[in-house]
Amino acid sequence: MSRVAVLGMGSMGSRMAASVLKAGHAVTVWNRDRRKTAPLVEAGARVAETPRAAVEGTEFAVCMVRDDDASRHVWLDPEIGVLAGLPKSAVAVESSTVTLAWARELAEQCRLHDIEFLDAPVVGSRPQAEAAQLIYLVGGDAEAVAKAEPILKAMGGAVHHTGDAGSGAAVKLMVNALFGVQVVAMGELIGLMRRCGLDETKAVEIVSSTPVCSPAAKAAAGAMLARNFAPMFPVELVEKDFGYVIDTAEANGARVPMAEATRRVLAEAMAQGYGSDNLTGVVQLYLNTNI
Repeated sequence: MSRVAVLGMGSMGSRMAASVLKAGHAVTVWNRDRRKTAPLVEAGARVAETPRAAVEGTEFAVCMVRDDDASRHVWLDPEIGVLAGLPKSAVAVESSTVTLAWARELAEQCRLHDIEFLDAPVVGSRPQAEAAQLIYLVGGDAEAVAKAEPILKAMGGAVHHTGDAGSGAAVKLMVNALFGVQVVAMGELIGLMRRCGLDETKAVEIVSSTPVCSPAAKAAAGAMLARNFAPMFPVELVEKDFGYVIDTAEANGARVPMAEATRRVLAEAMAQGYGSDNLTGVVQLYLNTNI
């Protein structure tokens, strides 16, 4: 049994903490809104008032929050930040989707505090988190990865060591960008099919049966046709991630015109009031309006 702190009780973090509990580990949880920790406390977790208090005596500190700013607050806030209170023997695990620049900066801060660090974002959404079948993309020292692997596998079905610290964050942004481009393109094409007078259901069925259609695009198309926009990966979060892709590209002298075009579509979807819908909700732009 290990002592694990899970910081951030959103839709993903709460499910990840529940998986660690089910695996038999001692879990301490923290969230800005303490009410969200109640189900975990009922399941046997301890709740802490601050991130720093949550990591007292812990062996693994896992952060799962919205963005760079929230992550920075959890780890480095002068009053309640984790790094000032994390035991030297612990492993710091950042599982949020963050920029490459922040992942590398956090890795350096951990090095200065003599703390082992892994950037370990996940592939998967709420169903995968619920089933402890997330896919981990882990950057950092191989020995630290091996040390943390039992905890990561309590929450996930696969752990991929991507390379040095920051590489996990970079690969995660690649995954999200590839996914987002496909879903936005599918929404656009479904709208086109309708405008051309085609039976969009039949057309999607045919396209989905061909080798050019990925499983992710096929699943997204089905959700679009069913008008299923219940949030698993909301438009506003995908737009944030595309902003991170573009920032990372600019910082490294790369061009990402496809990412830029996709982000503009996502921004338009947010402006039209679809930001809290699942990413599949972008199809509403093409069915309801012209852009």
